[in-house]
Amino acid sequence: MEKKDIIMTSLLTKDKGENEDERREEREEVEGEKEDMQQGVCGLTLADGLTDRGPKALTPGSAQQVSNGFTTSSPQSPKEGPGTAACSAGTSSGSGGATGSFVPLGGLRTLVVQQTTLERPRETWSKKMDFLLSVIGYAVDLGNVWRFPYICYQNGGGAFLLPYLLMAVFGGVPLFYMELALGQFHRSGCISIWKHICPIFKGIGFAICIIALYIAFYYNTIMAWALYYLLSSFRPTLPWTTCTNSWNTENCNLYMSTDHNVSWSNSSTSPAEEFYTRQVLQVHRSPGLHQLGSVSWQLALCLLFIFTIVYFSIWKGVKTSGKVVWVTATFPYLVLLVLLVRGATLPGAWRGVVFYLKPDWEKLLSTTVWIDAAAQIFFSLGPGFGVLLAFASYNPFHNNCYKDALVTSSVNCLTSFLSGFVIFTVLGYMAEMRQQDVDAVAKDAGPSLLFIIYAEAIANMPAATFFSIIFFLMIIMLGLDSTFAGLEGVITAMLDEFPHLLVKRREWFVFGLVCVCYLGALSTLTYGGAFVVKLFEEYATGPAVITVVLLEVIAVSWFYGTNRFCNDVQVMIGFSPGFFWRICWVAICPCFLLFIIISFLAFPPEVRLFHYHYPPWTTVLGYCIGVSSFICVPAYMVYHLLNAKGTFKQRLLKSITPVPSTDQQRNFIVTNAV
Repeated sequence: MEKKDIIMTSLLTKDKGENEDERREEREEVEGEKEDMQQGVCGLTLADGLTDRGPKALTPGSAQQVSNGFTTSSPQSPKEGPGTAACSAGTSSGSGGATGSFVPLGGLRTLVVQQTTLERPRETWSKKMDFLLSVIGYAVDLGNVWRFPYICYQNGGGAFLLPYLLMAVFGGVPLFYMELALGQFHRSGCISIWKHICPIFKGIGFAICIIALYIAFYYNTIMAWALYYLLSSFRPTLPWTTCTNSWNTENCNLYMSTDHNVSWSNSSTSPAEEFYTRQVLQVHRSPGLHQLGSVSWQLALCLLFIFTIVYFSIWKGVKTSGKVVWVTATFPYLVLLVLLVRGATLPGAWRGVVFYLKPDWEKLLSTTVWIDAAAQIFFSLGPGFGVLLAFASYNPFHNNCYKDALVTSSVNCLTSFLSGFVIFTVLGYMAEMRQQDVDAVAKDAGPSLLFIIYAEAIANMPAATFFSIIFFLMIIMLGLDSTFAGLEGVITAMLDEFPHLLVKRREWFVFGLVCVCYLGALSTLTYGGAFVVKLFEEYATGPAVITVVLLEVIAVSWFYGTNRFCNDVQVMIGFSPGFFWRICWVAICPCFLLFIIISFLAFPPEVRLFHYHYPPWTTVLGYCIGVSSFICVPAYMVYHLLNAKGTFKQRLLKSITPVPSTDQQRNFIVTNAV
């Protein structure tokens, strides 16, 4: 009997009157035929017409014992290739073809043929720790170092931890868990995943990619500033410790408690402030956003070096970036511990710690505190940027994403808390040296807290050069992790959406993407570039990404269905999410996000930088940039409905009906003997 005939037909049963010897010969014949099938059936494609016989579902992870003694195993998961007993000897997942086994149906011995996927196997993480470090490196970014400590002391110190933890438990962590589970189950990026959830919301994926590009335009510029500081640190005397440099003005004063002959006035500036504003940024050469000035060639070279590192870290996929994060994700923790020990031994450190943690319970009655807590935990964990979907899509199907979500989100929150001690021990030292209150020293937020206040504190420590080098190296490492993640989210989304065009050209696509990000960042490298960075940070990303995540939660919980989503999670990790998670996804998370959006619209931030107050037209410009990404969502809805076939009701039903993934289903063709 030829091998193709084995797939197309099945053996006729013998009459019940046959003797035992004939039955034994038949079993031996079947054994031999199955060995032939193992060698040849996996490489054959199904004949025309067989696929019309209808599919039969097979439970993931199960194994079936058939009456003739053969064991047929299902794939380990609906994502991981064939994996059947018939093809286990030498067939890789995703190689294409068919597998088969004999199953008795009634009085006939029937051959069940399993159609396998012809797609390339999806890339996976080399180790579990590669994934965990990548997620931690993405979640723990520059905002943990400067934004959390500032918001914490501004909103009641230790009392702020209560709304922060509540927002984390009921809002941030459930969103974090949901994205990891979605990415791991559907194994798709933020664009193509929507056809398996709710096709009409596919515009969310395109909006996420545009938001990621906007972030890349300004976020990496902050690392270019840190690189400039790092290169300036390789000298015996740090350049922001003296007032005798070419960029200093007459108002420059080095005011410390030991300088009794120096008088400090409201017009006085520190050498660290003048180095940051007049040498690194050179904002004094730009009157505002209406006249940015020329590009700083020093910062342009620094940013080029940053993007070069980024390209060679992500050009090959998670196999390379997963190795790089072993350095970029762990080194900042080592530096934070060193700086914490050093800061704790400085005079006046206790003043900073008391100021950081002293609770002011009355502030909890203010709506602003709760708004800041919700926004901080949301932007710290980072759902909605497509990164968690992309990273989780490279996990094994049965990976415990529930435990991963709890571990990584906890590490992120603890890192923010630890960073507060690192910052405020040094601010207490600065207050002691200047004989001022801590709140007078800690008046700056954002990058100024790092590049002015902390840089000046480091300059007045013993071994200032060493601490300056490791501190700004830590800032660069924190930023690189987040850049790797943000761009990987875009790359995964585009490669999954256009696999035939881009999968084999990944290196060139990544190169083009990095070039676009560099060209888009040139406006932030001008003399007025700091004004552009502030504009992007306040308007271009925040409101848009929160709105996008709100639609994402609604699409998953209300359209795809919480029960269906929980069943997907149960298939992966063996147990279904509990009642708490279901309530969070259906009701609490949408209210949590809606609360942030309404508060932002009701209390728009007053944007200013240094002595520059943003004029009203810049607010309109900022909202236009934000809407330019979000407009993808309604635009795609209209496009999808117009291109669908049938009546409007049929189009609408089709647009909210998930398309089964080719990875999730396996077609079983049953052929019976006549």
